[in-house]
Amino acid sequence: MALTALISVSDKTGILEFAQALHGLGVRLLSTGGTAKLLADAGLPVTEVAELTGFPEMLDGRVKTLHPKVHGGLLARRDVPAHMAALAQHGIGTIDLLVVNLYPFEATVAKPGCTLEDAIENIDIGGPAMVRSAAKNWKDVGVLTDASQYGEALAELKAEGQLSRKTKFAFSVAAFNRISQYDGAISDYLSGLQEDGTHALFPAQSNGRFVKLQDLRYGENPHQQAAFYRDLYPAPGSLVSAKQLQGKELSYNNIADADAAWECVKGFDTPACVIVKHANPCGVAIGKDAHEAYSKAFKTDPTSAFGGIIAFNRPLDRAAAEAISRQFVEVLMAPGYAPEALEVFKSRVNVRVLEIALPPGGKSAWEQGRNAVDVKRVGSGLLMQTADNRELTLDELKVVTKKQPTPQQLQDLLFAWKVAKYVKSNAIVFCADGMTMGVGAGQMSRLDSARIASIKAQHANLSLQGTAVASDAFFPFRDGLDVVVDAGASCVIQPGGSMRDQEVIDAADERGVAMVFSGVRHFRH
Repeated sequence: MALTALISVSDKTGILEFAQALHGLGVRLLSTGGTAKLLADAGLPVTEVAELTGFPEMLDGRVKTLHPKVHGGLLARRDVPAHMAALAQHGIGTIDLLVVNLYPFEATVAKPGCTLEDAIENIDIGGPAMVRSAAKNWKDVGVLTDASQYGEALAELKAEGQLSRKTKFAFSVAAFNRISQYDGAISDYLSGLQEDGTHALFPAQSNGRFVKLQDLRYGENPHQQAAFYRDLYPAPGSLVSAKQLQGKELSYNNIADADAAWECVKGFDTPACVIVKHANPCGVAIGKDAHEAYSKAFKTDPTSAFGGIIAFNRPLDRAAAEAISRQFVEVLMAPGYAPEALEVFKSRVNVRVLEIALPPGGKSAWEQGRNAVDVKRVGSGLLMQTADNRELTLDELKVVTKKQPTPQQLQDLLFAWKVAKYVKSNAIVFCADGMTMGVGAGQMSRLDSARIASIKAQHANLSLQGTAVASDAFFPFRDGLDVVVDAGASCVIQPGGSMRDQEVIDAADERGVAMVFSGVRHFRH
């Protein structure tokens, strides 16, 4: 018996070629509205749904497929005699293949100036209803909801004359996922709509829509299970777009650390290298090329760099690759690799080498590609916040001391500030000449972070004399300032805002160092 396909698509990408191939296989074609016209104009024999149902499309096309002759043909179980008898009694034919994609709701609401009326008109009703019917009856009906499925379906139809049980089930799951994503987008939009017509950043109900990329060997610890998911619509230049060129499978911790390194390094305009260990930058530097940036970053803390995650914002050449190959590295990331650079790592088969394209269009595109919202799971709930995407410019700095920072010190302060944003609180970062000289991270006391940064610099044989220091939050007392100045700092950047700001400013004047306030805090928990 010949198969019957019902085709009703909003996005007509590839549909004509697919329908022509189905016709060539003897499949009877049913269709609606614009899709039917497209097929008929191409010379394909197509029956309109209105002719099938005996009921015209109405209400500007809102009602056309909501009919027993459509849903009966989709929902009837072929292995249940009573179902087939009911179809025969009412003159309803079976529909074996449903090809539907939905009104472009997500694309519509993403457009600037989208009104509530625009959004409502792009909520599909008949399409999701048919998709659910077909997906529920997956043993008998194949349901295609995306043009990427056309090739696989055709290959099986040509080879076997029908879709396999495995393929129909996979298509059914994809169909229910698509409906879930679609309904989630509608819920997010409508529950975020405010009385004045604007849209709240945090809707009354939040519907996460993520797609699994891979299962992981284990989680943060071996006794935990884990998987890696991406946003349904990922931002350009994000870690989920990475292509792994070689190496072992990425672990949970690899991915978490790689994200920290990548987000930090892609924020620099000049060639930069970031080395991360346990979620904290242990070495960051800029240079004339990737090799120089790596050499400087590695000097900050060679001990911590062992087994670290290394990220570059420039393609890697052979010189940089050879320098890196002398250390133990877990993950290496860059926007590209020279062939000879990849050759260097061929013998290091366990090194995970990732290629990630930077967002096209430079810094502005990078800014658009960053996460808009950060989410943290807490017991039976979520914390949601706008992401810490605040950038600081030179003209925003407020000099609060008698001593004025030099132009070079201002550049070092901005560099230190950029790094401090990616260091766990309490964060203290010593820098000089576009290079981290000591990093203190994640301590309960800012004093301890400052001392640890100084100790690390000593272990790396780096002098902190004349360095610039960034503190991610204000100094509540002068003691923190005294510690960094005792270590050699000549200038400091901090947010300000403490009740004892004047005490700290007076201390800076007493010690003869320059200090600027950013007016911005960068806690990172």
